[in-house]
Amino acid sequence: MTRTLLDTARRYAEAHADAAGIAVTPVPGVAIVRQVSPTALQYAVSKPLVALVLQGHKRVAMGSDTFDFGAGESLLITADVPTVSQITEATIAAPYVSLVLDLDIAVIESLVMEMGPAPFVAGAPVRVDPTEGEVADAALRLLRLLDRPASVPILQKQLIRELHFWLLSGRHGGAIRNLGVPESHAQRVGRAVALIRDNLAKPLRVEQLAAVAGMSPSSFHEHFRAVTSLSPLQFQKQLRLIEARRLMLSEGQMISHVAYAVGYESVPQFTREYGRMFGLPPARDMKAAKTRLQTAA
Repeated sequence: MTRTLLDTARRYAEAHADAAGIAVTPVPGVAIVRQVSPTALQYAVSKPLVALVLQGHKRVAMGSDTFDFGAGESLLITADVPTVSQITEATIAAPYVSLVLDLDIAVIESLVMEMGPAPFVAGAPVRVDPTEGEVADAALRLLRLLDRPASVPILQKQLIRELHFWLLSGRHGGAIRNLGVPESHAQRVGRAVALIRDNLAKPLRVEQLAAVAGMSPSSFHEHFRAVTSLSPLQFQKQLRLIEARRLMLSEGQMISHVAYAVGYESVPQFTREYGRMFGLPPARDMKAAKTRLQTAA
């Protein structure tokens, strides 16, 4: 079954992947990642998701924690957290392939209510565990729909729901369950994160964010750090810098334009903070990125 899942995902990715190696499927929240060589460091603020690695190896770091994992394992991210990732093993003959599923909070809430009381696990928002057979089986049946496009709108919802059920029933269940508990700290912080994402370039006061989360400012600050590993200000800063880097890399926008677009009041301040996060100032980082692309080509 595992080999069949890999073959099915790889075939779809080879036909549909974009220049970044990502094949978006017609099923909302489901994508396949394919890379034929190790990658440079990739910075992101990830939303809650699970990634089933089918071939190759990857490394993901969050703060001081680093996870190395490969085929047969799944990466779980249960909060909007900044990560630094790198595909470490991939070749043309054996490309890195993973199936990525965005966790659907509404589906999790519904299932948690139906499944009844069960323990949930608080703690680190990033973890790695072996992929369970039921999860792989449901993922395979979901991907097989892609060969029959007419079946996708009719059958996708029940298979997505089944996938979430098996995730909740297995090793990942305790960590995922917290996302489906109404008014949990994770859900409240998630509302504040959504406000930050939607108002990336605007200054937001902690009091505003705390009000959205339904907490006092001091309680909000404590729980925000517990869920995301960062303070609200640090989170906004990293999100701005990651978005700025994306705009320069993928859209070729000018440094000065990007700095103001993501909310900085001065280019020198943007340049300093960019260099501290990514190790190089913007101009040198873009030059290095272009060199890597030319070398890969």
